[in-house]
Amino acid sequence: MRRAALAGIAATVLLWCADAGSDVWKFDSITRIGGHAVTAEGHPRVISTPAGKAVEFGGVEDALFLDVHPLAGAETFTWEVIFRPDVGGAAEQRFFHFQENGTDTRMLFEIRVIDGKWCLDSYAQSGTESKALMDREKLHTLGVWHHAAAVYDGREYRNYVDGVLEGAAQLHLAPQGAGRTSVGTRINRRDYFKGAVLAARMTNRALSPPEFLKVPRELVGGK
Repeated sequence: MRRAALAGIAATVLLWCADAGSDVWKFDSITRIGGHAVTAEGHPRVISTPAGKAVEFGGVEDALFLDVHPLAGAETFTWEVIFRPDVGGAAEQRFFHFQENGTDTRMLFEIRVIDGKWCLDSYAQSGTESKALMDREKLHTLGVWHHAAAVYDGREYRNYVDGVLEGAAQLHLAPQGAGRTSVGTRINRRDYFKGAVLAARMTNRALSPPEFLKVPRELVGGK
């Protein structure tokens, strides 16, 4: 009972991290997330963690699709996710993808597995402007929970892992239009993710690292 109560408190604290202009998605279902209907493919499953529920993907055909682009219309943004990339997945894995309808305009998170660890690949494209941020020298541990973020302040596109800046580039990104989301794979069903997702937050302004979501204390360094 005490453990369940603590998990509930952690989940509530996580949800309180929203502010005006933000959309928090808690991955506690495979039928509805963030108030949006979900189409599940393969066998993604809801799991229990010390900080509440999460959705786990097996790395083959497991995916969630939502008919919404939560950052459509945003001139500036912060996109965050608390996730756990697991051992045994492919070398290249797309775990979150926003796609504008009818165009190639998109933004995404991937991991690249290198020597038993992983690095973050963040990509944003709007019209003819695009940039991939990836540093193969900045490697992180598989099998534990991490926080990843992509931030755009209207002039510079940046990405972070666990609150630490990994890459930055000057870029002009026009606001994206209405679209779709995939979690656990590319929007075209390739490069499946092996791991779990606990929560995401999309905010229509550029946040600084002290404002980021935090990996719940119960999950730090653990599974």
